[in-house]
Amino acid sequence: MPPNGVSAPRNPNDMGAVFDEISKGEAVTSKLRKVSPSSQTHKNPSLRAGSAVPAGPVRSDSSSSRGGNTRSPAIPGTKPKPESMRTKKPPKKELEGNKWLVENYDGNSSPSSGGVLEIEAQISHSILISRCTKTTIRVIGKANAISLDNCISVSLVIDSLVSAVDVIKSPKFELQVLGTLPTVMLDQVDGAAVWLGAQSLGTEVFTSKCTGVNVNLPPMEEDGDYVERALPEQMKHVVRGGVVVSEIVEHAG
Repeated sequence: MPPNGVSAPRNPNDMGAVFDEISKGEAVTSKLRKVSPSSQTHKNPSLRAGSAVPAGPVRSDSSSSRGGNTRSPAIPGTKPKPESMRTKKPPKKELEGNKWLVENYDGNSSPSSGGVLEIEAQISHSILISRCTKTTIRVIGKANAISLDNCISVSLVIDSLVSAVDVIKSPKFELQVLGTLPTVMLDQVDGAAVWLGAQSLGTEVFTSKCTGVNVNLPPMEEDGDYVERALPEQMKHVVRGGVVVSEIVEHAG
């Protein structure tokens, strides 16, 4: 074949010879050998079994041909169901080792005493409270730590703790401290009230992504009332001398 893949023109005389052969009719096939029945595949199954076409190489996909990742695409993860659509589980209050598990109490559905869920704690006990609604919990004795997660309208009354009360995603939370408490940590809490006593005025309160948090201080006089103090929600950040300075935004009136 000539360069560039262009074939040379045919000789007109060659084409005429081809048409001459076709015009001979049956004389064209007179020299063909007749196939015997034993050699015909449609009459001999053994020939069909032995004449299977071998499987060709597996065709790679477009990503592998480009040297990319050959793994199948990841299946998108399912989103968790909202709390209102979750199957309601029975209330649970159990002590496993040194950990109290309090779960799924709804509206004091199974209170232990006078509408209040009581927990007898020891200094080595930690308490995990989760998925409770409209429940008042009274922790009697000095415990180690308390963690409260995904609860709504839970009121917690404690004597004293060794470390901290940690509250996560639990709106309308209330805490009353009768003894001492070093730390309160609030994370993503919308609406909270912390009532401190005379022995817990040194409590440190940490907030993150919280709104409507109030700390109630005990009265200075015996017949006085608690004084409510709102924790700031807005901050102003300015650069002064190459340093970022944060200040609380105060609203007059």
